[in-house]
Amino acid sequence: MTPKQPNRDALLQMTRRYFFKVCGYGIGSLALNALMQPKLFAASNNNPLAPKPPHFKPRAKRVIFLFMAGAPSQIDLFDPKPVLQKYHGQPCPEDILKGERFAFIKGTPTLLGSPYKFQKHGQAGIEVSELLPNIAKVVDDLCIIRSMQTDQFNHAPGQIFMNTGHQLPGRPSMGSWLTYGLGTENQDLPGFVVLLSGANRPDGGHACWSSGFLPTVYQGVEFRKQGDPVLYLSNPDGVDPEARRAVIDAVNDLNRLKHEQAGDPEIETRIANYELAYRMQTSMPELMDISKEPEYIHQLYGTTPGKPSFANNCLLARRLVERGVRFVQLYHRGWDHHGAFEFDSLTHALPRICQEVDQASAALIIDLKQRGLLEDTLVIWGGEFGRTPMNEGRGGSTYLGRDHHPRAFTVWMAGGGVKPGIVYGATDELGYSVTENPVHVHDLHATILHLMGIDHTRLTYWYQGRNFRLTDVFGRVVEGIIG
Repeated sequence: MTPKQPNRDALLQMTRRYFFKVCGYGIGSLALNALMQPKLFAASNNNPLAPKPPHFKPRAKRVIFLFMAGAPSQIDLFDPKPVLQKYHGQPCPEDILKGERFAFIKGTPTLLGSPYKFQKHGQAGIEVSELLPNIAKVVDDLCIIRSMQTDQFNHAPGQIFMNTGHQLPGRPSMGSWLTYGLGTENQDLPGFVVLLSGANRPDGGHACWSSGFLPTVYQGVEFRKQGDPVLYLSNPDGVDPEARRAVIDAVNDLNRLKHEQAGDPEIETRIANYELAYRMQTSMPELMDISKEPEYIHQLYGTTPGKPSFANNCLLARRLVERGVRFVQLYHRGWDHHGAFEFDSLTHALPRICQEVDQASAALIIDLKQRGLLEDTLVIWGGEFGRTPMNEGRGGSTYLGRDHHPRAFTVWMAGGGVKPGIVYGATDELGYSVTENPVHVHDLHATILHLMGIDHTRLTYWYQGRNFRLTDVFGRVVEGIIG
């Protein structure tokens, strides 16, 4: 079929005056777009993970987020309630239950005091549960926020909300925002690394460390527990480094040609990922080999080289930030203690999982501090929401357990510019509602970005006709916890 040719006479009749009359509208639109969105025609950076300057002088340069997937019980760990103990076993007051929604509680539940003792620790005399004896020893380095609040009360949306500021998948995670805004200091490793341990993967899955609508170069890179930490890191049999380099160069040349034609930023991401993968083949084996750490470090963390564990991941987190990785996130699942069965009860499951994380969490603080890294490394510990002060009693179960609770929970932070040895915020005498200095998830995000030298209202990305940010249209910096 012969393609249709333009009408030659019509083209000859198109005068210069007519051209500017018709096309001027388009030129004006392009000019307006350039003014409203200066980055639209900006020259692309060949390395999207190159270090970028913060908005102002940061207090922290890197983040380690110890995410306790499943939601730890603040009432049994960090927020003691003597009055709740006094009324243990009595029906919950009706004014609390009126109009309330719970994930699983039905009818009128009974109040549940903690079966565990609290004791004051440190110079500040902060009360910590007997289940966390090692974390209690470093309490003078912690900023314990007892007044956290969230909008979600089920695991997957709660975890996604805590990580992305939105309950539905598709938004960039905090680690992605930070690597987008600041880049990373080590070009041989990803800027955002994810390490998993515990019973299973978090309910929110990959959405918790997704780059969302940001270029995919900013998404979290999950290091596997066994085999190569990243798939296809090792060359196949018969392929040496020189041959792999030649293949990557050839593929990247083709990608650059395609980028010149299409201008798709994802092609730049693909080129950057190929280059990073090649460099990781050299840097990763040394990084992942924790067996060369001195014996006192293994005793401090409770690590066993070659055996996947939360302790090993904490040590890896220190090794990663020591090498300049911007954001490291550890997920340890198993904190969902409803008491429907023995294996998920407060009396059987909670002590076991506390033992899994207590020593290594404290060791990370001690190790970072003795290396001079804690002052500019922000460590965060917490889950997606809290637990109710009532016993769930699902199906008439006699085991003790607590339902999901978004109204009040605890997160602690250390290093990176936060005040050490303080408790911020408070809950009522039953631990049900926040009564002092509420801190919403959006506020936590705004504060973390602030400590990293970023104004949360200015870290934006143009998508689908508007600017998006981690804190959406909310969030305030919690000045009371900044040192």
